[in-house]
Amino acid sequence: MRLLLVEDEKQLSEALQQILIKNNYTVDAVFNGEDGLNYGLTNVYDVIVLDIMLPKLSGIQALKMLRNKKISTPVILLTAKDSVEDRVLGLDCGADDYLPKPFSPEELLARLRAITRRNGDLINENILEFSDIRLNLSTYEVEVNDNSITLTLKEFDILKYFMQRPKIVVSKDDLIMKLWGFDSDIEHNNIEVYISFLRKKLAYIESNAKITTIRRVGYRLE
Repeated sequence: MRLLLVEDEKQLSEALQQILIKNNYTVDAVFNGEDGLNYGLTNVYDVIVLDIMLPKLSGIQALKMLRNKKISTPVILLTAKDSVEDRVLGLDCGADDYLPKPFSPEELLARLRAITRRNGDLINENILEFSDIRLNLSTYEVEVNDNSITLTLKEFDILKYFMQRPKIVVSKDDLIMKLWGFDSDIEHNNIEVYISFLRKKLAYIESNAKITTIRRVGYRLE
């Protein structure tokens, strides 16, 4: 899952990044509301964790602009403000959840899991399913009946991305932006290599699921 963290307290941001990465999140971190808005407008994130009190543009302003641009990415607001009025304002502006500071990392992780479940991304906290394949989010194994094989990190990320969007055509640029980020030097032929590896592993475990090439457009899991 790809997450955008918008938090201007750099020590807190770095600590949260480490915790999130250890829990299998891919994290992009920015430190002001203007960058948060620009990153959020790409619409490549599964969740945005957004502080309210930010330089350049407040979290509330950024959130309003995202919603005005029809960006529906779930947003968790972080703030030191904890009045009823502040909570109501944030939720009325389009936030999905509200977490007052200070908070425990375990509570943030629980809120992220809850948002994920509400948006239907996971069958349960550890397994994704499509056709006859089961992707274990804890062990990075893909299983078909009694057959299983372990994926590399990027193979796992790519297959997970497909399984969360079954039968939807995904372009190479989508994969690069979603899984490697804005400043990546990954090229299209690198994606082709990863797709080839995944196809071989799905064939090895005798899966009925296929990654089909849609010429000049991208790929589809079907």
